[in-house]
Amino acid sequence: MSSANRIPEQVARDNIDRMLSQAAWVVQDNKKVDFSAGLGIAVREYRTEA
Repeated sequence: MSSANRIPEQVARDNIDRMLSQAAWVVQDNKKVDFSAGLGIAVREYRTEA
């Protein structure tokens, strides 16, 4: 997908997700998390207590 019409933060997130996947991490959406999906788990936009 072209980055011409996307904000820089979204382009950066997409690049990070791609690199994590290439490093064998399982990248997941925060609405459907499976903590047993693999050894390396990355969750998009995961909220923690402040």
